[in-house]
Amino acid sequence: MSVSPAYRRIAAIVVTVVAVVALFFVGFYVQVPYVAMGPGPTVNTLGDVTVREPAPNKDGKVVQKEEPVVMITGAELDKTDGHLNLTTVSVYDGLSLFDALGKWASGRYALEPREQVYPPGQTNEQVREQNTAQMTGSEADAQAAALRYLHRPTKLTIAAIGENAPASKALKIGDQVVSVSGTPVSTTVELQKAIRGHKPGETVDLAIVRGGKPQTVAVKLGEWPDGAPKEVAGSGYLGVTPQVLNADPKLKIDFNVGDIGGPSAGLMLTLAVIDRLSPGSLTGGKFIAGTGTITDSGVVGPIGGITHKTLAAREAGASMFLVPAANCTEAKSDIPDGLELVKIDSLDAAIGVLTGKTAKQGC
Repeated sequence: MSVSPAYRRIAAIVVTVVAVVALFFVGFYVQVPYVAMGPGPTVNTLGDVTVREPAPNKDGKVVQKEEPVVMITGAELDKTDGHLNLTTVSVYDGLSLFDALGKWASGRYALEPREQVYPPGQTNEQVREQNTAQMTGSEADAQAAALRYLHRPTKLTIAAIGENAPASKALKIGDQVVSVSGTPVSTTVELQKAIRGHKPGETVDLAIVRGGKPQTVAVKLGEWPDGAPKEVAGSGYLGVTPQVLNADPKLKIDFNVGDIGGPSAGLMLTLAVIDRLSPGSLTGGKFIAGTGTITDSGVVGPIGGITHKTLAAREAGASMFLVPAANCTEAKSDIPDGLELVKIDSLDAAIGVLTGKTAKQGC
């Protein structure tokens, strides 16, 4: 039995319509396992941000007010000018196929596997909490690095102690560590180096201050747990998380960065604190942006999404961008017109460039 041409045409039309409907359904409603990453907001760390009060007022209205991004009390502040902008990356999740293709085609966004941003087994809320914790740690390190640069009082303290760690019976959270077996320590790196100079099973004498009273405690070092970094192999394990804190009770430093997470704002927050607490202008009235992690000893580390950040900075008006040295190769791959890239590996290098005391080193 032969099929008439008219029937074949109708069947072809039906199949085509079904295929188009299916394509549109998949394109609009089925999520792809990718996120889009692109230029995010930039924030002038020398400026103000809008802050919401945590609870409505008596009339039930949400109160908003302007507060400095870097709020400092208890010290004389110097006037600032120009911009020291921190930069961010925007991440778009829950993309349909058409959403993903549209953002990719725009040239402003890159598609990355979703698992690189949201690891399997972790909820979005858990990832946000981790990013918030990283920002909190970055703020603490920024404050410490700035105060140490300015030769203001700081103290090396114990922020956390591992369960069943060698130090768990001898040290308490909040203890200030002064020296390790006679070697003075004032930064996280100095403490780590002093401990790693001893082997598992050795006993170290820690000079500490607890409750305002100096004392010495002895700790027998253990072995590092499985999965520890290769560089600590064979060295002693104390089992604490150290942190450098402000030691001036009159000085208070707070940061208002909104919903920004992660550790990459460290360098720019550090520079803002220094600019406010020292005479003269770090910017010279210029619009400068940048990124980079910071340690309490002033080491600048790499970050992710550098090309998205340089584009956001240039679009906001920046003429110079401070790039972590380890990110220079990637940053050079896509330099926005009119933006000067300057390689930075330390806080001292950043200050030297901004004050004109050292020559700029381009990427």
